[in-house]
Amino acid sequence: MTERELKPGTMIADRYEITGAIGEGGMQEVYSADDTTFARIVAVKVPKNLSAEKRFKRSAILSARVNHPNVAKTLDYIPGPPKDYLVEEFVAGEDLRDLADRYHRMDPFLVGHILHHLAKAIAASHHVGVIHRDLKPSNIMVSTEPWPVQIKITDFGIAKMAEDELVEAIELGVDKSITTSATLVGALPYMSPEFIDDSQEADKPADIWSLGAISYELMSGRLPFGSGLAAVPKIVAARLPKKPTVYGSSQQFGSFVDELWGLVKLCLKADPGHRPTADALVKECEGLCYSVQPREFGTVKNFGDSAGEYGFIQRSTGLDVFFHRSSYYGAKPKVGEPVVYSAFVSGARPRAHPVVPLTKAYGST
Repeated sequence: MTERELKPGTMIADRYEITGAIGEGGMQEVYSADDTTFARIVAVKVPKNLSAEKRFKRSAILSARVNHPNVAKTLDYIPGPPKDYLVEEFVAGEDLRDLADRYHRMDPFLVGHILHHLAKAIAASHHVGVIHRDLKPSNIMVSTEPWPVQIKITDFGIAKMAEDELVEAIELGVDKSITTSATLVGALPYMSPEFIDDSQEADKPADIWSLGAISYELMSGRLPFGSGLAAVPKIVAARLPKKPTVYGSSQQFGSFVDELWGLVKLCLKADPGHRPTADALVKECEGLCYSVQPREFGTVKNFGDSAGEYGFIQRSTGLDVFFHRSSYYGAKPKVGEPVVYSAFVSGARPRAHPVVPLTKAYGST
C-alpha cells in the first residue's frame, strides 16, 4: 500500500465512498466509489504526483465538453487540498489493452467495430474543439461481452505530461528516461510525427494518427513502429509497416483485412493534411460491411474427422455449435481451447462464423 492509496470506506466531499482500487496509470490511481447522492457507482481518479495534479483540472474541463456514448462522462471535479479528485462515469469492464491481450490476434470484424466507435467518439470531441492527444489502448474502456457493447474513451486533456517527458527523453538520447516513465512508454507508440516534432503544433489529425496506430496493433498483434526511442525515427519518417496478413489459411477474412488496411494507411499519412477528418473516418467506417451478430464464449469440444476440417464448440447452454476450418481465424484449433464466435441457424444445429481463438477464457488469470 502506498501513501497515496485510498482505503475502502474513505469519503470524498461527503458524497463519494471509496469501495476499492480499479487500477493505475503513469499519472493517476483509479478507484470505484459509491455516489451516495445518486445511488450509482462512479470512478474516482486521483493524481499520483504534482505534475499530474496540475493537469487534472484541465482534463476535467476538456472532457466535460464532450457528450457522446463513446466517451466516459465527467461527472464531478473536487479540488484539493489535500488532493484533487476527478469523478467519471464508471465503465464496468476492462481497458482495450486487456481485451487485446485475450486474443492471439483480434479478428478484423471486431477491429472494424472498435475503430468505428472510436472514430465517432473523436468526431464528437473535435466538434467541440477538444483534441485528446493521448489516445492509447489503456485510455479506452470496453465492456466484457464477447462483442463489446460499450467502448468509451477516457482521460481527455492529460497528454501534457507525456509531452514533457518525451522532450526530456529525446534530449537525453537514451532509453533510460523512457523506461522509468510508464506514461511515456504507453504513449509513445501512438504519437504522430508532428506531435513528436512539435507537440504544441499537433492538432486534430494527431488523434487520427493514433486511431490508425491502435487499429494496426489490434489487427497485427504488434505495434506499427515498435516501442521505446527506437520508434521515434520510424514515426517521424512515417514509414508504413507491412500490411497485416490474414491470420490462418482462410481467405474469408482477406477482403475485409484489405478494407481495414486501406483505412489504417489513410490514418497514418505523414502529412496531417492528407489524413481523413474524424467525420470522414466515421463515414468510411459506416461503409464497412460485416456482421454484428452477437457473440458467445465457448471451448472447442471435439473434431468430426481426423483431419480436423470441422468440429464442435461446447457452449454454456444448448446444442453444441458446428464449425468448419474455413471459419476459424487462426491456426488449427485444439480441443479445450477457448474461443469466441457467432452462432447462426444452419440445419440441425447452429453453425459458428467466425471462430476466433483466445489466449485465455474470461474469468481466468
